Amino acid sequence: MDAKAKNVQQDAKPVYVISGKDKFLVGNSCSKLIDKLVSVDERAMALYQPDDGRAELADVLDELRTLPFLAKRRVVLIKGADKFITENRSGLEKYFDDPAPKGVLVMTVDSWPGNTKLAKKLKKMGEHISQEVKPWELANYAVGYASSEYGKKLSRQAAGLLVELAGDDPGRICGEIDKLAVYAGKNVSITPESIEALVGHNRMFNVFAVIDAMTSGNKGAAIERLRNMFANDKNAEFSAVGAFAFHFRKLFNAKVLLEKGVGVPQVTKQVRVFGDKNGFFRQVNNMSLKKCGCVLTELAHIDYGMKTGGTTGKVAIERLIIKLSN
Repeated sequence: MDAKAKNVQQDAKPVYVISGKDKFLVGNSCSKLIDKLVSVDERAMALYQPDDGRAELADVLDELRTLPFLAKRRVVLIKGADKFITENRSGLEKYFDDPAPKGVLVMTVDSWPGNTKLAKKLKKMGEHISQEVKPWELANYAVGYASSEYGKKLSRQAAGLLVELAGDDPGRICGEIDKLAVYAGKNVSITPESIEALVGHNRMFNVFAVIDAMTSGNKGAAIERLRNMFANDKNAEFSAVGAFAFHFRKLFNAKVLLEKGVGVPQVTKQVRVFGDKNGFFRQVNNMSLKKCGCVLTELAHIDYGMKTGGTTGKVAIERLIIKLSN
């Protein structure tokens, strides 16, 4: 990049590539970047975004090289640019060597391999923004989102509970934090209690009803309640495994404490039993430690199978109920 381009782009890079398979994360990152690069008032004249899948290299380069009118820079945004990059790799490599001094190219892609010529050139003159969040990073991501977006404190324990109840979709987790931040009001912290009340109430109520029938040996009622839960909650399939595991861990922990001689009131407080306490301890009495452990192991296998495409939540959980109800 020549000195002229460096001087003009002192607060922006000539090219940005935002990569990731999660559309929410990529879209959120893209929106924030565009907000920094061009104001709302400038967008009519300074932002060019071709229709999805219809970007032509000649048009893109013309737009980037067009002097901005009443704005600091000209921004070209290409969403879902994987195909565009594949078809125009050679031309883009040349552009990366000599970018327009007042143009900024922003592209979102599913993947951005670091061993290509484009990726190596980008390191020298642009910026790659990776938006990949691994499942084990979701709790930390939730903590950061609550802090950066709302100035709310979300403990690691509370974030873990949120992930269990909401599922491992970053967009859904952020959506729940949006609601929790409003629910918290002037309170600095988003508490586990508020997560259970706002996020987990309906889902945990449904799961409780399924497990209650299952542990009582009523297989037909358990399956009927499970199917109704899936029918009435479109997100249930993605978060049901976490909700079941959350409840069975409570049963397991309560069973351990009771067998150690801890009284029911103390167990209720330590395990955080809300709602139908009598029903909860009835379930505890109907389950052995070994059976609880087997259920948790099976749920872990189901979770892995769903993430690798080996099974679906609806089928796998129904099979588990049939197996345990016999």
